[in-house]
Amino acid sequence: MKGTPLPELWQEGKHYLEECQVTEAGLDAWLLLEYVTGVSRAVFYAHPEKTAPPDQTEEYRRLIRLRGKRIPLQHLTGEAWFMGYRFTVNEHVLIPRQDTETLAEEALKVLRQVREPRILDMCTGSGCLLVSLLLERPDASGTGADLSADALAVAQKNAEDLGCAERAVFVESDLFSHPCFSETGGNETPRYDVLVSNPPYIAEAEIGTLAPEVRLHDPRMALSGGDDGLFFYRRITERAPDYVQDGGWLLYETGCSQGEAVAGFLREKGFTEIRITKDLSGLDRVVSGRWRRLHV
Repeated sequence: MKGTPLPELWQEGKHYLEECQVTEAGLDAWLLLEYVTGVSRAVFYAHPEKTAPPDQTEEYRRLIRLRGKRIPLQHLTGEAWFMGYRFTVNEHVLIPRQDTETLAEEALKVLRQVREPRILDMCTGSGCLLVSLLLERPDASGTGADLSADALAVAQKNAEDLGCAERAVFVESDLFSHPCFSETGGNETPRYDVLVSNPPYIAEAEIGTLAPEVRLHDPRMALSGGDDGLFFYRRITERAPDYVQDGGWLLYETGCSQGEAVAGFLREKGFTEIRITKDLSGLDRVVSGRWRRLHV
C-alpha cells in the first residue's frame, strides 16, 4: 500500500492543530512527525519525496487528534528536554519547562567553589532539577523529596536512565516530614550546600485560568500554592535554616510577580546576599539567599 508523503502529512497535522487553536501548531505537528517516523528535519527537507507507511500515518493522525484535545505534546511522546538532557515524563509530574533552567543555572553558579556538594531538591517532581545538577557536577550527591509516590517513581527512573542513581536518593515526604530529615538515633540533622525548590506556586483561584494543557493535565498538587500561591515558600523558608550548611544557599523558582514577596520571606528569616534573577524573557524567576549561622 502506498505511503503518505511526509510534507503532506505534516501540513495535514499543522492545519488540524491550527483549527484546534493549539499554540505553535506547526512545531508540534513537526515534533510528532519526527517522533513517529524517526525522520530528522534535515532528511525531511533533503528528501521531500519520502513517505510514511500506513501504520505510521495512522499513528501520526491518532497523536495529532489527541494533541488537538490539548493533551500535552510531552505526554504523547513520554519525554521532555531539560538542560540538554532527555527526561521521561507522564501525567504524574509537572512537565519540565525552560524557565526552570534559570534555577538550575543559578544553583550551579553558587556551587562553583564547593567540593562534593550535597543538594536537596524539595518538591522534586520528575527529578529534572536534581538529576541535571548531578549530571553537571559528577562529584555531587543529593536528595529529592516529594509528596507523590508516583512522581518519585518517575524521578527514580530518570536518575537510573541518565546514570546518576547511585548519587541520588528520593524520599516520599511532606516537605521535611520524612525520617531522613529528623534527628534520630543521635544523628545530626542532614545539612546541604544548596536547597533548591520549584514548588507549587499558582494561587488556587488562578488555576482555572491556565491553558488546558496545564489546567487539565498537570497534577493539581504540583500547581496549587494555596490561596496566594506563597504557601510553600513560607513553609520551606521557615525550616530551611535547619538543613542548609553555614554559607549554603536556598534557591527558589517563583512566579514572575512573586519575587519581592519571596525575597521578603528570606530576609525576615535572616538570609543574606538575597537576589532576584530574571529568566530569558526578562521576568523575575529565581530568588536566592545565603545562610550564615551568625544570623541564627
